[in-house]
Amino acid sequence: MNKRPLSVLAVGCLYLVTGVFGLASHLIQFKPHQPFPYDSVWISLVSLIAVAAGAYILRARNWARWLAMAWIAFHVVLSAFHSLPQFAVHVLLLFVFAYILFQPIANRYFGDAGTKTAIP
Repeated sequence: MNKRPLSVLAVGCLYLVTGVFGLASHLIQFKPHQPFPYDSVWISLVSLIAVAAGAYILRARNWARWLAMAWIAFHVVLSAFHSLPQFAVHVLLLFVFAYILFQPIANRYFGDAGTKTAIP
């Protein structure tokens, strides 16, 4: 297996940390004496997707980098309805992640998509 590029390691870890932090911060909103927070369920699901993308980027799964790009693109769309600085940061992250995950060294790391698409 090809050696993992440091930039891909950083992106994978960033997705893992972001997902775990998001999941933890939204799970504490579940309180039995209050109405069920349905929004927290969806936000937790999005956080779990970030965890999965990060974990499988580190395992060199090609589909995981596409999932990671879909995740950040989703956040770009969401942030378009918020402040301009938040939107700008998400757009910048989209381009940085795309550059890192699809540069030639990353392509070699992710290798042949056909041999690494199954979830173990």
